[in-house]
Amino acid sequence: MSTQTQLAVIGGGPGGYAAAFIAADLGMQVTLIDLEKNPGGVCLYRGCIPSKALLHVAKLINEAEEAKKWGVDFGEPKIDVAKLRDFKNGVVTKLTNGLGQLAKQRKVNFINGKATFVNSNTLSVAKADGTTEEVVYEKAILATGSVPTKIPGLSIDSPRVMDSTSALELNDIPKRLLVIGGGYIGLELSTVYASLGSEVTVVEMLPGLLPGADRDMVAVLERRVKSLMKNVFTETKVVDLKDNGDSVTVKLEGAKVTEAEQTFDKVLISIGRRPVTTGFGLENTKVKVNERGFVITDKTMKTDDTSIYAIGDIVGNPMLAHKASAEGKVAVEAILGHKVAFEPNAIPAVVFTDPELAWAGITENEAREKGIKVEVAKFPWGASGRATTLDRNDGMTKLIVEPETERILGVAIVGVGAGDMIAEGTLAIEMGAVVKDLELTIHPHPTLSETMMFAAELYYGHATDMYRPKRK
Repeated sequence: MSTQTQLAVIGGGPGGYAAAFIAADLGMQVTLIDLEKNPGGVCLYRGCIPSKALLHVAKLINEAEEAKKWGVDFGEPKIDVAKLRDFKNGVVTKLTNGLGQLAKQRKVNFINGKATFVNSNTLSVAKADGTTEEVVYEKAILATGSVPTKIPGLSIDSPRVMDSTSALELNDIPKRLLVIGGGYIGLELSTVYASLGSEVTVVEMLPGLLPGADRDMVAVLERRVKSLMKNVFTETKVVDLKDNGDSVTVKLEGAKVTEAEQTFDKVLISIGRRPVTTGFGLENTKVKVNERGFVITDKTMKTDDTSIYAIGDIVGNPMLAHKASAEGKVAVEAILGHKVAFEPNAIPAVVFTDPELAWAGITENEAREKGIKVEVAKFPWGASGRATTLDRNDGMTKLIVEPETERILGVAIVGVGAGDMIAEGTLAIEMGAVVKDLELTIHPHPTLSETMMFAAELYYGHATDMYRPKRK
């Protein structure tokens, strides 16, 4: 069986399905190929969406515990793991089925199977029903995503050693859980399991959690994380894992570790993700991959093979769903001959812990490392009326400003709902807004969003609810 198409998209994640849908909307004949029966990719099936569903439940459990100090006691939570798993799976099914319907409505030819390049214009697809289909295309967009990184020598084959995918299956709630990796995936899953009742120990090899994030913001999050976890060890390595059948013995190395050998019911390895660029015949094309395993593209997302474009996790960091979707749009428009390029001024990032941490643009750390002169305005949520009504003053809104022009170069927020608020900061950076623009924008009161305005006011030294000496 052979199919001819204008555009073949390999991979149905947020980058792939966005590209396919946009291309169809713009009149192209599109074939979308994915291993799952519906589009969605890692994000919907095994990442962003199921983790956020579980984090929502974790938040409710933590809020119920906090309510005791306000005079409201709901009693101890009774957790039905099977029902919770069904809720999470239901969210995934609803969204992925919805994408399947959207593909049909757009007349996208969706093939459930694995695509392999025969040459620069032909794919062989091993379909889920056992048949094989040849797809001949004019242009292709590669969006194969990423998989969890393994630690050589430590990623032993054991049901007690999990990666993020198996952790999200929520087969049980281990009494003692070790999480290797203090990045955003590790911390989000640590929050879920700790809230559900696990005694969680987090181990991070580097000096602090969330390497690369703004340290002021991370300091706020760390205080909360340490109160929720049994132990948090930084500058610590896991040097050995041993499966005992009913537990895992772990050997730790670190200055703050008092007990080098410890036993856990389960271990979660979460040290990052790596691009999927092998196993599907990429060598049969002219596509090139760099020394870190990422596909090389230009600003239109075109690879060294003029017939093939690439987007998402396989082209480099940040490995974020919304970045992949934006790249997909650029790739499609470039294929259609539009004058476009992927060169955003800011890509927002969000860590959905409690409190949430979000940032866009340059961080204060980056500015210091690169020798860029900046001024910083920080508004602590202790002075926020809305944060006080929520009894969540553990937050901060921060602006990174270019002194000569007062242009906003970066925004960072830590606190409840930070992920929903960062879009305003991203827009400000993208539009080249100056601090005065934020200061003069009337924000609703009482809200957390007005901390953006307060930070801008504070930059000029006249925030109503705080005192700061006036700028000279």
